[in-house]
Amino acid sequence: MARDAFVVTDEMREKVQYLAGVGVPQDDIAKIIGCAPKTLRKCFRFDLDRGMAEANATMSGYLFAAAKAGNTAAIIFWLKTRANWRERARPDDPDTSTDPQSPSNVLLFLPDNSRDPELTQVLQTAQEKYFARKRKPQRTRHATTHRPEIEVAGPAGGSVQTENAADIRPCAGNSRTAAERGE
Repeated sequence: MARDAFVVTDEMREKVQYLAGVGVPQDDIAKIIGCAPKTLRKCFRFDLDRGMAEANATMSGYLFAAAKAGNTAAIIFWLKTRANWRERARPDDPDTSTDPQSPSNVLLFLPDNSRDPELTQVLQTAQEKYFARKRKPQRTRHATTHRPEIEVAGPAGGSVQTENAADIRPCAGNSRTAAERGE
């Protein structure tokens, strides 16, 4: 026996538009109106799209009104998202890099022609201080224990890697020294 056809009413269309506009997932909307998600998308495609578009337009209107009223956060958000404004570092700021290991774009020519040894020394000291500050390692929240891998000769002349020195056990077949093995 065949199923009855799903009947779409104006009341259902309004409900779907409203629910889509407030951000309810389509699977949940389908449960609310009593159909399968595929049926919802097939029968209510226009209503789903229109509900989301109207909600976005309403929120854009509120954001625009807040920006016009002087809300600084709204103004900044609007300019970054709608006018493609971006924050940039000042070109004269030497500490714009957040990564101390990143290569620096600073190129410093030192007068090494023995005309002014005092100036050469001052510039070299300043350069060393600058790069020493850039190379400081960043602190980590959790200290990690470093256990170097140790390579041990395996039974067939190959090598076996282990992470801990406690894992090394003498093997009867590998008791000869490297000189005795001809290495």
